[in-house]
Parts: sequence; structure tokens; C-alpha cells
Amino acid sequence: MKMPAGLDIERPYDEHAQPLFAFLLNFTRDEADTRDLLQEIFVKLAREPKLLAGVRDERAFLIRLAHNAAIDLMRRRGARDRTRENFAAEIISPFAPVRDPDEVFFREELASALADLPADQRAVVHLKLWEELTFEEIAAALEISPNTAASRYRYALDKLRDRLRPLHEEMKKAE
Repeated sequence: MKMPAGLDIERPYDEHAQPLFAFLLNFTRDEADTRDLLQEIFVKLAREPKLLAGVRDERAFLIRLAHNAAIDLMRRRGARDRTRENFAAEIISPFAPVRDPDEVFFREELASALADLPADQRAVVHLKLWEELTFEEIAAALEISPNTAASRYRYALDKLRDRLRPLHEEMKKAE
């Protein structure tokens, strides 16, 4: 497909595709869906280059597009996704591979705990920890209030803490 003259889709893609992919993968839990959604976002930008005109924070705008696209996908799929999610036991880890068996075990437990969070809390945790966004930036990206973003983050941390506390205590005993 030949791009129209003057359309610079490469720069936004180069700058934002990787973090958007990580965000979408963490949200959708499915690599094929993530790739489809990422493609959908950048095709939309290629077709409507004026979408980015006047946008103050490109990353937040693109995260909002990604979040909305993911929500739309989940709504379209409905019951079929719930069945597939229950069927899929595979945990997608946001962590780089390591060799230390204790570190591998800890990361698997953390990835599992993250996967068990509700999608809205998992999205906020991802944006806060991996993208290092403020609650105001998260709120803008997800179209929620900063207080809601902070609450979802706090609830998620409470759930992670409760889930991982026994593992932490066991690791302290082993030292």
C-alpha cells in the first residue's frame, strides 16, 4: 500500500508501537489480538493523519485509542472471549527471561498475580509501572478521573500484596 505524500506514519510508529504493543498485550492477554489492534490503530492514523494534529501528548492519545480499541474488541467478542479466557491457562509475562530459578519462580508468580487482576486494574498498573505515567496521564489516556486511576492502582497493589505476601515471607525465611 502506497502512503499519501506528506504522511509521516513512521515516526509515530517508531516512537510508540513498542509501548502500545506491551500495553495492549497486557490488556488483551492475546498476541494475535494485540497485533491486530496495533495494526488497526496505525491504519486509522494513516487514513486520518489529522488525528494527531494538535495533540499535546501523543503517547496518551495513542494509549486512549489503544484502550478504546481493546474495549471495543472485548465487547464484540463477548461470551466467546470469556470461554477462551477460562480455557487459556498460559500466563503472558511482561518480564525479560532470567536464568536464576528463584527469580524465574518469583517472576512467574508475579505475572500470574498480575494476570488475575481485573483488566481495568491491570491496565492502570501497566501504565504506572512500565510506562511510568502519572495518575493524571493515566486518567487522560483511559478516559477516567485521576482519583479512579489512583484507586484502581491502590486496589491492584493491595491484591498483589495479599497474593505475594506468603511468597515474600517464604523467601525471607530461606535467606
